[in-house]
Amino acid sequence: MLCKVLSLFVLCCLGLLKQTPPVASTGAVPSATRTLVWGPGLEANIVLPARFFYIQTVDSSGRNFTSSPGENTFEVKIVSPVEQFTRIWVQVLDRRDGSFLVRYRMYASYTDLHVHILLNDKHVAKSPFILKGPVYHDGCDCPQPSGSVWKKDMQCPVSFPQIEQDLALFPRVDPDRNALEVPQRFGQRQSLCHYTIKDNKVYIKTLGEHVGFRIFMDAFLLSLTRKVRVPDLEFFVNLGDWPLEKRRPSERLHPIFSWCGSNDTRDVVMPTYDLTESVLETMGRVSLDMMSVQANTGPPWREKNATAFWRGRDSRKERLELVKLARAHPDMVDAAFTNFFFFKHDESLYGPLVKHVSFFDFFKYKYQINIDGTVAAYRLPYLLAGDSVVLKQDSGYYEHFYSQLRPWEHYIPIRADLADLQEKIRWAREQDEEARKIAVAGQQFARNHLMGDSIFCYYYKLFQEYAKLQVTEPKVREGMERVEQPTDDLFPCSCHRTPPIPREQMY
Repeated sequence: MLCKVLSLFVLCCLGLLKQTPPVASTGAVPSATRTLVWGPGLEANIVLPARFFYIQTVDSSGRNFTSSPGENTFEVKIVSPVEQFTRIWVQVLDRRDGSFLVRYRMYASYTDLHVHILLNDKHVAKSPFILKGPVYHDGCDCPQPSGSVWKKDMQCPVSFPQIEQDLALFPRVDPDRNALEVPQRFGQRQSLCHYTIKDNKVYIKTLGEHVGFRIFMDAFLLSLTRKVRVPDLEFFVNLGDWPLEKRRPSERLHPIFSWCGSNDTRDVVMPTYDLTESVLETMGRVSLDMMSVQANTGPPWREKNATAFWRGRDSRKERLELVKLARAHPDMVDAAFTNFFFFKHDESLYGPLVKHVSFFDFFKYKYQINIDGTVAAYRLPYLLAGDSVVLKQDSGYYEHFYSQLRPWEHYIPIRADLADLQEKIRWAREQDEEARKIAVAGQQFARNHLMGDSIFCYYYKLFQEYAKLQVTEPKVREGMERVEQPTDDLFPCSCHRTPPIPREQMY
């Protein structure tokens, strides 16, 4: 019965069923036996920087809570029966919609973990959940030899639309040719990293100036190769904001991996460096990530300010127009600059600058304006994850997930020149329930497609499909240096994986 209820709940969250679970009445009491618990953080083989799982509060009659039963309703303890102390940091995040997101970061590896979830000292659902066998922390260099097994464990999608679209332009990839031609075309004027992954080891050569952003790519490649054996491949990463490959498909294209794509370029798009770093550093040195946003979505919808909100810097002319519009219509738009860089000579017209606002305070407002900066505005994943509706500018730039978004379902579209912004705000105010549904759909999209497990799956699938296109053997080229895995002298791990399997069976 529990599995059936759980399946229905998850399917409804994914939008695959039209009916919604029954809703708990006001004053209902959470039930330890009825409450649902699920997620990747309950699987030993799913290794992430911060593991996570979900709790959906249910009352004794099987009805789901849709508002918070209280921030401290559930207590979560994670222990190893064979260790006196466990170096595991646990956080229970109240999503204020009746569900909780539990995340934990392991700083050492353990043999067996017991996850205790308690409601008034009573075990919830099938608690304690037991993660059997070795449970590796993120720093443990112990890759799964089989990519197919890893993808199955991670429950990765079979395909990603953007990967298929990007790689369709490259029926064959010649690493030897690219190693000669790409540096000649881009190496002197741009900032590039030339990577080779060989025998699951990472090698790099940097080209051009301003290559500091390589730290994000280095860190992710090391993290991925600690988890799964990656196919041998050789590729170039663009460290700049703008995509590079501007040739027509009929010309000789070079595959350049970038964090952002555009309608008039042919780059191969990856998740942005910002989203990538937030996944790696969740519960680490970053405060804004896809999990923390879910616990800081502001007041309930009916209590939010019915004004469109925006803060940022002056990195695009349309942003100047937005601030100008806000001054003319302060009852509809609250927009201001926190920094001037590109249009300093116009500061007297569009200033004064205002203080930075905590991103979590954005969600005090019902309507969030997403407008391009130098390229796509990389805040969109976090805006979607909140509890406000996004008004997204029509743009020629895109991130790796934009092709899966649908206007009027996940966001409210606005014209590139913002000419219809006031009209769309008025529509949202007049159709409040419809706007609320769009906000919820956008939020659910972010929860389903932009969490850490999805980001790891995307990168691996991209590398796997790209590797298949190579017609010459990837090489560790002259001038490349090894990117070493970090060491952990305090808490080293012992890898219990089986020896490497034949390459043809790996992927």
